[in-house]
Amino acid sequence: MMAGELALAALAILLASLLALVLSHFLPLLLNPKAPRGSFGWPLLGETLRFLTPHASNTLGGFLEDHCSRYGRVFKSHLFCTPTVVSCDQDLNHFILQNEERLFQCSYPRPIHGILGKSSMLVVLGEDHKRLRNLALALVTSTKLKPSYLGDIERIALHVVGSWRHQAEGRKEDGGAKQVVAFCEEARKARERISSTVKGIIEERRSPGSCKKGDFLDVLLSTNELSDEEKVSFVLDSLLGGYETTSLLVSMVVYFLGQSAEDLDLVKREHDSIRSNKGKEEFLTSEDYKKMEYTQHVINEALRCGNIVKFVHRKALKDVRYKALQMGGMLFSVHQSVVLLDLAAILVSSQGTSKRFTPFGGGPRLCPGSELAKVEAAFFLHHLVLNYRWRIDGDDIPMAYPYVEFQRGLPIEIEPICPES
Repeated sequence: MMAGELALAALAILLASLLALVLSHFLPLLLNPKAPRGSFGWPLLGETLRFLTPHASNTLGGFLEDHCSRYGRVFKSHLFCTPTVVSCDQDLNHFILQNEERLFQCSYPRPIHGILGKSSMLVVLGEDHKRLRNLALALVTSTKLKPSYLGDIERIALHVVGSWRHQAEGRKEDGGAKQVVAFCEEARKARERISSTVKGIIEERRSPGSCKKGDFLDVLLSTNELSDEEKVSFVLDSLLGGYETTSLLVSMVVYFLGQSAEDLDLVKREHDSIRSNKGKEEFLTSEDYKKMEYTQHVINEALRCGNIVKFVHRKALKDVRYKALQMGGMLFSVHQSVVLLDLAAILVSSQGTSKRFTPFGGGPRLCPGSELAKVEAAFFLHHLVLNYRWRIDGDDIPMAYPYVEFQRGLPIEIEPICPES
């Protein structure tokens, strides 16, 4: 009898747990009749697996295409174990991003916090986020378009493309074939050199008798507003946001230019014109950057067709009413890719960040280094198009996993245009 009673009790607990799981999954669907249309999928898993299915970055993917066609551009789903409103509507996206900390709050799954660290600017909230972002803005303000900073960017670009030329010449002397490089890995070498440089500078600044430079690093080291842990997280965030994503942006530009000989020719003409008015060893300036108008068009198109961050998460802080919708206590998944892919190229060519074109986010969490990322991409492209021809080696396309990456690291076959004199 005892064993039978235990078995019945275990079965009852199991059934009760399953019932609770089912109710917790579908109850938000039943209790909120003014929520958008949609489906919740399976209990616990919801529609997460379909949502995360890899797809080409210049497409919406099967999940969004199917749900937008069935339910419209705002629909409900169940993602990451949470009832979720998915917004692909530009007006609702703008409304959500502009009401950060009033109606909505940044919210990411717990594993993301473990990866980035609890002090990361990408996940902290409220006043903590404001303090870290103000420091990031101070960094941008102190370095934006300064000749010394622009010179550092160009030196790194010259180092990378110069190493390819020496390798290619060595292969030519040995009778070898054209050189193939994994471009994504090469683009990240900006990050390796800068990381090593920053560590050396920090050690030097902290040594007795070191002179104050009055730059951002001095500000970071001297501030009492941040703990050591927050300072470390800030440096890591800067490297991630400033170089990991920038390297992917450069890779996207190289990929899309490799698909269009006409655009590549126009970019090359623009940079030929800029270089023709400068000495051979003369560095680029902020005035040169302003002349890179078609290059900016190409960069914006790469951001549009291969938006690096496809979506952001926000949590409703209260019962939110928007037009005819009522959406309280739910997670919001804000998708920029649908809006961006709908834009005509002519709209993107003359815009930076606006309500319609927001590849760098929006509201209080707008990326503070967006313009610096474009400068780095433009300067790297300047030396690439003037010194090399290239083509994609094999079949490799940018894929959303859900964030964008190249499956094979974007191998390209490069050939120097002419040897250095």
